[in-house]
Amino acid sequence: SYYCTWALGQQYSSLGSQPILCGSIPGLVPKQLRFCRNYIEIMPSVAEGVKLGIQECQHQFRGRRWNCTTIKDNLAIFGPVLDKAVHVKVSFKQRMSTRESAFVHAVASAGVAFAVTRSCAEGTSTMCGCDSHHKGPPGEGWKWGGCSEDAEFGVLVSREFADARENRPDARSAMNRHNNEAGRTTILDHMHLRCKCHGLSGSCEVKTCWWAQPDFRMLGDYLKDKYDSASEMVVEKHRESRGWVETLRAKYAFFKHPTERDLVYYEGSPNFCEPNPETGSFGTRDRACNVSSHGIEGCDLLCCGRGHNTRTEKRKEKCHCIFHWCCYVSCQECVRVYDVHTCK
Repeated sequence: SYYCTWALGQQYSSLGSQPILCGSIPGLVPKQLRFCRNYIEIMPSVAEGVKLGIQECQHQFRGRRWNCTTIKDNLAIFGPVLDKAVHVKVSFKQRMSTRESAFVHAVASAGVAFAVTRSCAEGTSTMCGCDSHHKGPPGEGWKWGGCSEDAEFGVLVSREFADARENRPDARSAMNRHNNEAGRTTILDHMHLRCKCHGLSGSCEVKTCWWAQPDFRMLGDYLKDKYDSASEMVVEKHRESRGWVETLRAKYAFFKHPTERDLVYYEGSPNFCEPNPETGSFGTRDRACNVSSHGIEGCDLLCCGRGHNTRTEKRKEKCHCIFHWCCYVSCQECVRVYDVHTCK
């Protein structure tokens, strides 16, 4: 798990440009501590990547019973959802192995790789830069230029730092490693050419192209689909020279065996309807719901059959906007009344 990244994110956001003190970050295993000290220059990007993963998780699950509220900037992104953190009063049961845990590991691991790769391409670190491999023969009508993003380096950083804690011979470590890698692989699979046109009046006679990462929202959408189709596994034990080792096997043999790009889990999820400190569920009371929807974000499902309350809310909005030549827009301010529905 990534317990330490909570402290890293907190320290970096509170200190701004001040240096990160690796020794003051609680929860680092020795390998992570060495990594932090050896590569201190890119640790802010690691923290930024975790934050990016948190935000994407909250976006993807905004209409679900579990909406990622147990994962905030001041929580251990690679901790409380996965391993109980001493700094958190309400967190997931220790070592939960659910679909939600699988998604969090994947999206956070992808976030770290993404942020480090972007930081290198922007030139904010002296220890990495552009991808020099993409300087071969150009295609028809375009040539190599700009800064190709070195996603392989970002993936390496994420793997070295994130997987450092997952060295136990148990099923949970095997699950975490698999889902971490699935998240990182998503970036490599979706690298693409991005081009800029050149020529008179934007005629695009010649294009300059470089290798670029996809938009992170697209990666989040992809991983959300993987969450919906995640493979349930069972734990098997066998003895090796180092002792008992736990591995994972697909629960249903007649289904396609999960690939390295699929998410895996081996514990069922709670229904998240009621608050439960043991599972990290805050329940759905007072959550806004969509009264006209029959989906999971609708009041019937989101409120778990308890019903909903309705209140009116006044909001100030811009209205009656007019474009003036040239060139500005003037608007009036209107007060509109909305019905707001929340779960009982």
